[in-house]
Amino acid sequence: QVQLVESGGGLVQAGGSLRLSCAASGRTFSSYAMGWFRLAPGKEREFVARITELSGRVTDYTDSVKGRFTISRDNDKNTVYLQMNSLKPEDTAVYYCAASSAGGDYTNYLTYSYWGQGTQVTVSS
Repeated sequence: QVQLVESGGGLVQAGGSLRLSCAASGRTFSSYAMGWFRLAPGKEREFVARITELSGRVTDYTDSVKGRFTISRDNDKNTVYLQMNSLKPEDTAVYYCAASSAGGDYTNYLTYSYWGQGTQVTVSS
């Protein structure tokens, strides 16, 4: 069982930056692959980024955030981060972190067993 709590959201102007954090409970955090998804009004839940378990050697991003967002993890702190730079109004959404102990399609939210409550990110133009 893993409990996830996101933080770091807020209101920022276009071109600005935010860093989201997702703190996980439990002693097995390092064994979980972690992902970030977002949900904007009127849109479907969208994969944003993922990082593999243990050392987090592999990361992947949806095309619209490549070069602007960076996912990372600190297993000593049981935390995964999403650094978001050059934010755009279209990045406005509720951002969720998720944990997966199974393989599969990492862009599919069904791959993830545990979810946080979400944090709102609003980017003004």
